[in-house]
Order: sequence, then structure tokens, then C-alpha cells
Amino acid sequence: MIPSVSIKDNLNNLKSGNYKAVNLVDYFLDRINKFDNNINSFITITENAAYEKARWIDKLISEGTKDPEKEYPLLGTVIAFKDLFLTKGVRTTAASKVLDNYIPAYNATVVERLEKAGCITIGKLNCDAWAHGSSGENSDFGSTKNPWNFDYTPGGSSSGSGASLAAQFCQVTTGTDTCGSIRLPANYCYKVGFKPTYGSVSRYGIVAMASSLDSIGHLTNTVEDARRVFNVTKGPDGYDSTLKTSDYIFDKNKKLRIGIPKEFFVKGIDKSVEDNIKKAILIFKDLGVETVEISLPHTKYGLSVYYIIQPAEVSSNLGRYDGIRYGNSRDSFGSEAKRRIILGSFVLSSGYYDAYYLKAMKVRTIIKSEVDDVLKKVDAIIAPVAPTPPFKLGEKINDPLKMYLTDIYAATANLAGIPSLAIPFGFSKESLPLGFQLMGPRFSEEMLFNLGEKFEKESGYEPKFASLK
Repeated sequence: MIPSVSIKDNLNNLKSGNYKAVNLVDYFLDRINKFDNNINSFITITENAAYEKARWIDKLISEGTKDPEKEYPLLGTVIAFKDLFLTKGVRTTAASKVLDNYIPAYNATVVERLEKAGCITIGKLNCDAWAHGSSGENSDFGSTKNPWNFDYTPGGSSSGSGASLAAQFCQVTTGTDTCGSIRLPANYCYKVGFKPTYGSVSRYGIVAMASSLDSIGHLTNTVEDARRVFNVTKGPDGYDSTLKTSDYIFDKNKKLRIGIPKEFFVKGIDKSVEDNIKKAILIFKDLGVETVEISLPHTKYGLSVYYIIQPAEVSSNLGRYDGIRYGNSRDSFGSEAKRRIILGSFVLSSGYYDAYYLKAMKVRTIIKSEVDDVLKKVDAIIAPVAPTPPFKLGEKINDPLKMYLTDIYAATANLAGIPSLAIPFGFSKESLPLGFQLMGPRFSEEMLFNLGEKFEKESGYEPKFASLK
């Protein structure tokens, strides 16, 4: 039995009896047991809980409920959570030895909503410890490898989220995106990655990295699946005070305009990435979408701003892990966490706060205003996700500044709080995944999904998975 790729087809097969939810769990656990020793995408497998939920689903369907998806829109979808998401009774480590044996007493809002929607949780996924990284190499539980080529990174920090989906270990994965940590693994693993508007999905119950930047999203095989999952996870929960309601209205009949930022296509971008996006732009033109050159001159400061604000917030958020209330002692922090705590403490210290942190916040406001102004003239912005295709494991791990530059195209969406959709498209000459991202105004998710689905159809996109032996 080979399960359906899409959520909709999977549900239809379950309802029609082509296979059972228990068969799904059998299939994915078999693949994990066979292949994940080489990939290292999982930290914890929840085998017993997965079978228990699967048996419940099979019983529900056998009882003849006419439309179970009305109450359970993701019924039978096998999901795995980035190990920053609190799962009641299931170890949650943030991929750090500080939380090696931490068992949460409650679920994150997103976990709660997805499980109530009928998802089957199969495990917790590896990532850069505390989500600090772009390659998955900062995990205290070992690096995750890219299933398309084990010598390469799957991207980070949601490394296990991208790799497990590309290896067909599950059907949906969750992630957090503080500066591309969903979009980069999606791009490097040939998957759809979705970073929603800041304030649209609750951060409650998710280990915080940088609280003003963290966005809670997911990786899927198709844009339609991304929409289905978002419709379950979005909205106020009474716990996260940053959640807002939207007044954005998407007109499906409107002729759309996509902006191409001239500052994003300059020296430093790999030719294969640039050429591939130019092909994507031609496809959008064939769809009748107008493309125009735009300018975002202050976004060149985005990465510098990010690496002042983010460590400052990290130094505050990690202060609670003192080894007294829960977790192990601070001696268990890895080198990257220590680096960011030191940087953050420095920029917040007396005599340096105004020179660094306050100035960075002012530039962030300028970037946000600049992006808002451009998005009044165009409906979406197209951009690379990263300047290069996937890079080799070990290539940048000893050069933090070089590693940080991987995030150069991701920072804009996080600093401005806007949604972004990473779409897989094409492969490099080394057979490594390529793609691009679409960014839109705050709460324009439906417009981005619409554009993404049209692109998939016009380009002949089909989900692909790495061949494992």
C-alpha cells in the first residue's frame, strides 16, 4: 500500500475503504525504521499513540458517519511536529540537551487543534537546537541529512520537518519561521513551506526563540494542503495576545501584479537560483499576472537588523532555562545558543542599547513601512528563498557569518510580519531542489494560496520524494 500524497485524496481513500488508518501508520513507521537512521529527522517516535488514534479513526469511519471531514477536516493525516511544539505527555526537547527529558503537561494550541481535526501524530522532529540555525547542524541530537543527497543540508532550523516530508515519513509537518526556518527546509527538500502573517497562528505552547519574529507554520506536499492546515491552525485562542483578526479581502477576479525587487537579484545569488526564478516569472506571465520591477532599498539592512533583534530576544527567552524549575543546567547549552545569548546580552547592555538595539528597531520600522508601501502597488513579491541551492554539510558550520547569510532573503517577511509561501520548482544540475517564495500583505494568505495553486497547475507540478535505498 502506498498512501495518497494529498490530504483530500488520503481522506477519500480512507472513507472508501481502499486502506485503513492503521495501514497508514504501518507504512510510515516502516519507512522511518528502514531509512531514518541515515537521515536523523526524528527525535521521538510516538508509535503507540499513532496506532491508538488510527484505530479510533478506523472505528469512526466503519460506523458510517456520512461526512466525518466536516468535524475532522484533517482526518487520517499523518503529521509530525518540530520538537519545539509542546506535546502533552510526549518528550519535547527543542533539540537541546537542556530539555533532554522534559515532558510537557499540556499541548501547544497548534498541536491541540491539529489533533482535534483528526491528525495522527507519529513523532517529534529534529531541528537546530532552540531553532538557532539554517542547516540542522546545531542540533544536540545530531545533524539531519537531506534525503535528496545525504552530503547536503536539508535547511534549518526546521531540518527534520523538511527531511521527513521529502523522505515520505509522514504527510504534513509543522515548523517555526523566525527568519526562513520553514521556507528554507521546504526549498531545500522540494516541499511547500508556509510562513503565515505574524499574529494569525498562536505561539502558545511553542518554545520561543525571538518572540516578535516567530511565526508558526507548516510544510506540505501541495499548496492546497497548506491551505487546509492553515484553516485549522489560524485564529485567536485566548492565550496569545498578539493574535489579530483580518480585514484583508481577496478578490479572485482581480488581475494580480507581482513585484520583482531589483535589490534581490544582485551579486551573490547563484545563477541556477536566478535563472530558475526567471522561468517561474514567465509562467506567472502566461497566467495573465502582470510583473513589475520594484525597489526595496532598505531590505539590504534586514539581515543586520535581524541579527541584533533576534539575539536580544533570545537572551531574554533563554533566561528561564536555569536548571532549577525544569531542565538541565546551563552547562548543557550548545555553542550556538551561547553565542546568541552573549550577543543579545551585549546589545541590550548599558551603553550599547541605543547604539545597537534601539537603532535596529528603528530600521526595522523603516523596512516594514517600505514593504507596506510597495504592497499597496503590487499584490505579491517574488523572491529567492536562499541565495544558493542546498549546500554541503560542514561547509559553513565553522563560519557563523557565512551561515547567517543563508537567511538574507528570508528576513524581510519576518521583520515586516507578512506571510510568505515557498513553492518548489525545478532542480539544479546537481539534482538538488530549487524554488522561490511569494510574499504578500499581512493576512493575504488566501491570495498567496490562490497564486500558488495556479502556478502548480500551469507548471505541471507534481509532488516528488527522494529515492531511498
